[in-house]
Amino acid sequence: MWLEALVALRFLRQGWSQTLMILVGVTVGVAVIVFVTTLINGLQANIIERTLGTQSHIRVEPEKEVNRLASLPEGQQGLLLEDKRAQRLRSINNWIQFRDTLDTLPEVRAVSPVVSGPAYVRRGDVRKAVSLMGVDPPRYERIIRIHDHMVLGGFSLSAGDAIVGRLLADELGATIGSRLRLDTGEGSTAVVTVKGIFQLGVRELDLRYVYVDMKQAQALLGIPGGITLIDLTVSDLFSANDVARRIERLTGLKAESWIETNSQLMNALTSQRIATNMVSFFVAVSVAFGIASVLAVSVTQRTREIGILRAMGARRGQVLRVFLLQGGLLGLAGSIGGVMVGIGLVWGFNTFGPKLFYIPLSVALIPLTMLAATATGVLAAAAPAARASRLHPVEAIRYV
Repeated sequence: MWLEALVALRFLRQGWSQTLMILVGVTVGVAVIVFVTTLINGLQANIIERTLGTQSHIRVEPEKEVNRLASLPEGQQGLLLEDKRAQRLRSINNWIQFRDTLDTLPEVRAVSPVVSGPAYVRRGDVRKAVSLMGVDPPRYERIIRIHDHMVLGGFSLSAGDAIVGRLLADELGATIGSRLRLDTGEGSTAVVTVKGIFQLGVRELDLRYVYVDMKQAQALLGIPGGITLIDLTVSDLFSANDVARRIERLTGLKAESWIETNSQLMNALTSQRIATNMVSFFVAVSVAFGIASVLAVSVTQRTREIGILRAMGARRGQVLRVFLLQGGLLGLAGSIGGVMVGIGLVWGFNTFGPKLFYIPLSVALIPLTMLAATATGVLAAAAPAARASRLHPVEAIRYV
């Protein structure tokens, strides 16, 4: 093997101008793959973080209420004019048991019961419709990091406390210590004190959400001891649909994943991934053709040398390995340069770019790209190597 490697290096050195050209081509191709892949992965991670940073991965709710129709006697038919039932606020029965069961699932990272319902908040003459959120702060923090988005105060709740969004606080003229009246419209009211103001960066959430203690929300919404939904996060974002279906079978409740509620986002992410794979594929094909063309010319130029090697006792397998090694060396050397250029491009984007988002360089991407480039070089060399190994010694030596 060492002899074949030395011969391959000698051939590459003799055709240094062609070798340099293809090395530049491989370097540029690998750099493009590294940078584009890193850029798209960073963009997708940023989009997912901005979207899912303010919502759970899976939401578990009671099934919708439907009309139950009386069965007709056998042999009779009836005409049906049906109005769908209005969906009232419903509680999940045995939610503590469901919570504990979901905590044991290996795919689930966090589980948070939530009491959610409509309400009005009033301060002075100003009255606003809001979404009342009764939560257990330690559990809810594992779903949405509200603490990281607090503008004033902290995310801790006790009886009589409330955390409101910044836009809602501006509309009400409220700040830390302000007193607000909550009214659910069914005769239940409570006066709460603003203990914190958050800003999630989503207008509807900053304008509508009011967080209170879970027990207080249960009393205001008329579901003492109950909850309206369970929020979950999972380890693998893109397996949320499968986990949701498993939860439905396990609990008999309705489980909806972020993929279902953000179908357009999922389509965009899938399209980006397909586009990235296509770019990487065609760049790799162009690199392969470049290596194959250089080695094809090398075989033609070195026909006499190949014939001499065969006449001196070199076997066909040895000649084949010489040119396969050339392809592998071209791919490996070019990939090393390409990875270095790609890392430089990523650093330049993060340092001097628009800084709209940060693109982290995946450690696993570097060896995978180098391995793929080396394998591409070997495969591209297969045809020229096979042609060289089939040359007859006498005919090759007579070649001018």
